[in-house]
Amino acid sequence: MQLQHSIWLFHAILAIGLATWLTLATLNNLHAFHGAVWAIGNTMRMDPLRQDPTIETPLLRRARTSLTLHRLALGVVLALQLLAAIAAWTGVALFLGASLMDALPWLNLALCAMAAFLLLMHLGGLWFGYWIAQEGLQTTHLVLLLWSIGLFLLFNAQRT
Repeated sequence: MQLQHSIWLFHAILAIGLATWLTLATLNNLHAFHGAVWAIGNTMRMDPLRQDPTIETPLLRRARTSLTLHRLALGVVLALQLLAAIAAWTGVALFLGASLMDALPWLNLALCAMAAFLLLMHLGGLWFGYWIAQEGLQTTHLVLLLWSIGLFLLFNAQRT
């Protein structure tokens, strides 16, 4: 196998993997909408800080119990996830049918939308103190954000 073909294959696998992951994330949140609203509400209500052993912190004043607000938060994340998935699949189609250069604006748009919803989740979690009792969730958001940065650098390596 020639080097350029192996690089093309690696890019193709990562682009398809990104598009698939974004699609599954969107479908999961749509299919389990009420559970996702509950999970967001759990963080926004700051419930993990109230479980035994209770963690007393002045940050508890930030807790939000509005179901409407929890649904709105998920709606924003879902809109960005859907945008990201559509952009990623458009990029995949252009990459497979034309070239990485044709696909790059769409893949970059997908990664921008992905970074936006991950930053919203991470910064929202930070506001509601999830680093105190939901370290795994915080780590997941950070790892996914690093993955999006890594893909951006990889796809744009020849242009940066």
